[in-house]
Amino acid sequence: MTKTIQHTILKTKNLTIGYTSKKQQTVIASSIDIDLHQGELVGLVGANGIGKSTLLRTLTKVQEPLNGTVFINNKSLFETSHLELSKSLSVVLTEQPASKNLTVFELVALGRQPYTNWVGNLSEKDTTIIEKALIQTNIKSLKDRMCFELSDGQLQKVMIARALAQDTDLIILDEPTTHLDMYHKAYILKLLKTLAKNTNKTILFSSHEIDLAIQLCDRMVVMTNNKVVSDMPCNLISKGIFNDLFPKDMIAFDKKTGSFRVKK
Repeated sequence: MTKTIQHTILKTKNLTIGYTSKKQQTVIASSIDIDLHQGELVGLVGANGIGKSTLLRTLTKVQEPLNGTVFINNKSLFETSHLELSKSLSVVLTEQPASKNLTVFELVALGRQPYTNWVGNLSEKDTTIIEKALIQTNIKSLKDRMCFELSDGQLQKVMIARALAQDTDLIILDEPTTHLDMYHKAYILKLLKTLAKNTNKTILFSSHEIDLAIQLCDRMVVMTNNKVVSDMPCNLISKGIFNDLFPKDMIAFDKKTGSFRVKK
C-alpha cells in the first residue's frame, strides 16, 4: 500500500526559544523539532509558565529565536517579509480586538488586508471569501451586528472567521477558549477540528483544555520541563508523556480514559 505523503506547513529545526537581556540569555526550551502537516488540528499544551506563549511568539515572528530556524512552506520565517507572511500565516490572539465599534462583517473583512489595494477596497472575490468565512463559522446571521453586542463565544467565532478570510495555510490561535464556559470551549475546539478537515488548513492552538485536545487533535505539541514533544495523542499516551506535565503528588494521568484526575 502506498503511503500518503503529507505536505509540511510548519517545521522547526533545532529551535531554542527564550529571552536575551543585558547580553544574558534565558533559555525557555531547546532542541525543538516539530513538523505540522496540511489539514491537521494541533494542540499546544503544557503547565502554566512552561513557555507556550514564548513558543507561539517565536513561531509568529514576534520574537527572535535564540537558535535554530522556523520554516513555513519550506521557507525560513525570518527571511520572509511581513506581507508575504501575512499571506501564509494568520493569528488569533487572546486579547479582545482594539475596536469593537465595527460590524461583524467589517471585522471579518479586515482579514483581507494583505490582498486589497492601497485604498482597502474589497473586490467581488474578497466579498465572496468573507461571506464563505461567515458561513464556515456559523455566524452569517450576525454579519450586521455590532461587535460590542456579542458574547465572548460569538466574538471568538468572529475572530476565527477573520483568520479564515485571510486565507492562509496556517492559523495560530493563542488560548482560543479563554473566558468561555465548558460548552463553548468544546464548541470552539470542535469548530476548529471541522475547519481543519474541511479547509485543509493547518490549525495550531495553545490551550489548558488538555483532555479536550487529546480527544480532538490530530497531533499535539507537549511542553514539559525537560523537552518539547510532538506526536499523535495516542502515541503520546503510550509513551507516558502526559505523566510529566504536572506534579505527581496532586494530579495523575489515566491512560485508560485519556484524562487527568486529582489524587485523593
